[in-house]
Amino acid sequence: MTNPADYRPAPGSIPTDPGVYRFRDPHGRVVYVGKANNLRARLSSYFQSLAGLHPRTQQMVTTAASVEWTVVRNEVEALILEHTWIKQYDPRFNVRFKDDKSYPYLAVTLNEKYPRMQVMRGDRKQGVRYFGPYARAWAIRDTVDTLLTALPVRTCAPGVFRKAERQGRPCLLGYIDKCSAPCVGRISEEDHRALAERVCAVLGGDAKGMIRDLTKAMTDASEREDFEAAARARDRLRALRDVMDRNSIVLAPGTDADIFSLLDDEMEAAAHVFHVRDGRITGERGWVVDKPEPVGTAGLVAQLIQEAYAGADREEVPPEILVPQTPDGADAVRAWLRGVRGAAVAIKVPARGKKAELAQTGHQNARQVLEQHRLRRASDLTTRAAALQELQESIGMDQAPLRIECYDISHTGGTNQVGSMVVFEDGLPRKAEYRQFSIADGTDDTAAMREVLTRRFRRYLEESALPPEERDSARFAYPPQLVLVDGGLPQVNVAREALDALGIQDITVVGLAKRLEEVWVPGEEFPVIMPRGSEALFLLQRLRDEAHRFAITRHRGRRGKAMKASALDDVAGVGPTRAAALIRHFGSLAKVREASVDQIALVPGIGARTAETIHAAVRGGNGMLET
Repeated sequence: MTNPADYRPAPGSIPTDPGVYRFRDPHGRVVYVGKANNLRARLSSYFQSLAGLHPRTQQMVTTAASVEWTVVRNEVEALILEHTWIKQYDPRFNVRFKDDKSYPYLAVTLNEKYPRMQVMRGDRKQGVRYFGPYARAWAIRDTVDTLLTALPVRTCAPGVFRKAERQGRPCLLGYIDKCSAPCVGRISEEDHRALAERVCAVLGGDAKGMIRDLTKAMTDASEREDFEAAARARDRLRALRDVMDRNSIVLAPGTDADIFSLLDDEMEAAAHVFHVRDGRITGERGWVVDKPEPVGTAGLVAQLIQEAYAGADREEVPPEILVPQTPDGADAVRAWLRGVRGAAVAIKVPARGKKAELAQTGHQNARQVLEQHRLRRASDLTTRAAALQELQESIGMDQAPLRIECYDISHTGGTNQVGSMVVFEDGLPRKAEYRQFSIADGTDDTAAMREVLTRRFRRYLEESALPPEERDSARFAYPPQLVLVDGGLPQVNVAREALDALGIQDITVVGLAKRLEEVWVPGEEFPVIMPRGSEALFLLQRLRDEAHRFAITRHRGRRGKAMKASALDDVAGVGPTRAAALIRHFGSLAKVREASVDQIALVPGIGARTAETIHAAVRGGNGMLET
């Protein structure tokens, strides 16, 4: 715990301009990011008497050890920079928005030569149009199946597409007229892209033009007595109307708006949004919000809008956004949204009418989101806190280990060795900070463990001495409170010796032996035996198993690559193409070794001089060709 008075800036040194500030802990890690119209007024509020601060603010300022700020020109720039830094540093005391589930989107990959329609989750990709999100993936697939009757755009994976190209015949969807089959040239690249653009228009709620065209085509075909063409147009028109009818009209036709609802509580909050396009609900999304800092509803609304539209395409921002309360810095938020959309965006609070009714429905959805989240989290938080407390008491630590690193070594007979480092913070994996280490073959397990820990903590000492701005991008700048190694007393003693050799005494080291799940402490004759059902032991087992999984994944990759290596890889002038040509011509590496110079020279792409080099390499040395 630190004393805020020790790092309080001189009052006259803080500017009165707008800006963004960062609090850092003693290791230089950013623990809080905030913005202010007047930096001096805002920062001074953190350095008043601790008794006058909110308990969570007290915890933040006593965790931090320094504060720094960046001056910007206006409130909009402060808004953008604050959001950027929160995403970059993931500070532990900032409000965090998390999807209450992984919502699926319906996406059209306009960044491909032949765009395809598919269900997608996860991070967004450049050049892909997204529609939704939707609550249920099966509903999207049902919509896609119906939509393909009217707009037979490509939906197949790249491998299926390439196979159809090679074979010269389409897949099943091409035969049943649910794909226009660009793979076999039934439709040109330009026409297929136009088809994909029409799909985007329909999914965006604009189907009027296509309905008009299909109606005219059906009428014209009937007048020509081309009844088959009329029937096809009729079926496509029916399918298109089925897709549109699945999203009932909730607002006046032509209305494009996003309707946000928020359920706020002291420690947590939940948010929900309905995406309405052309008066129809085209998607919805929910978030749960951890509140490690005291934030009012207006502040949460401002951060919710940033979370919803950060990285959005201009088409995804509607002209009207309805919120439960006017956000803090509303003018700055509007200006930022205008920059994203390229046009004005209205932010309103619905008071009555259909929009207010829809907002109330969203509020009920937010309540359900929060209740489900609390049911899942209540036991999780209690369990993790109990595990860390029990671990602290079992191995005699001064405080609960909020950051734990676990190390494991994976190899096959001493070859292709890999060391892994996994990180848990507050009892949860922090995968962005996982690391892997390559180790020379022939190194025994204890020496390999010593090497990995020495490399990791030597980097820690180097990077902890960097200035804070350089430390932010460093990979090993932050130490754990506890190091766990996979193994018994020999591995634990080696780990302790590696840290002692670097002069690091304030990090606890333990080992978890697989045979009886014993916890070993350096220098102790007997292990610590934890109850089989204890949460502390379960946490250590999770760490050990995750480190093993992470190590063996990398090891298998190295081993597979090594098994494919051969003596041809080291021959000057022989790359992957010539090596493959040799294998195709002779059938095996052994037959390459048996071939004469003249026979090798017959392989396409290999001349007489290269043949002599290959012949000498595969027959030289020990006369064996490695595989």
